[in-house]
Amino acid sequence: VLAVKPHFLLDVASSLVDPGLVVSIAAGITIGAMEELLPAGTRVLRVMPNTPALVGVGASAIARGSNATDDDLRWAMSMFDSVGIAVEVTEAQLDAVTGLSGSGPAYVFLLAEAMADAGVAAGLPRPVAGQLAHQTIRGAGTMLTDTESSATDLRVGVTTPAGTTAAGLRVLEERAVRAAVIDAVGAAATRASELGSA
Repeated sequence: VLAVKPHFLLDVASSLVDPGLVVSIAAGITIGAMEELLPAGTRVLRVMPNTPALVGVGASAIARGSNATDDDLRWAMSMFDSVGIAVEVTEAQLDAVTGLSGSGPAYVFLLAEAMADAGVAAGLPRPVAGQLAHQTIRGAGTMLTDTESSATDLRVGVTTPAGTTAAGLRVLEERAVRAAVIDAVGAAATRASELGSA
């Protein structure tokens, strides 16, 4: 398993002798670049995990190289499923994965900061505001993963017509928060592609 910064990966990969199977979690380094450096026939899997794997609720995507077998994929899926969930994607989709779930925790942390700051501005003590913001995000995430409802259905279920949630959502839509998130994921995906090209 190659778990090094991208700018070290090619040097490390080229130093391996008959590794058999190589699993890389270095952002942006293509399977083709690794296969060129590794001994012929080396089986390569490229994985994009995210930091919530540290607490057992990660999201990982796995792409296989030209020599990787179904057994290799099953083994890697099992390994990354043990720290969250794992899905198979094509290598062409990994930059999008990087922008969405690889960078995604930072977007959620920013939202948590903003929600807690808003709670303080509305009169709550900072520890209480932080605790409520964090648990709200945790609870909403659990509802997304542990129920059959879509994000849209869950949002609608919380939103009473002309109610408090509707008023808050109107501000978020007016401020183009949805568009900003879409642009953020796109920018991170583009940057992942640039790192791979470099």
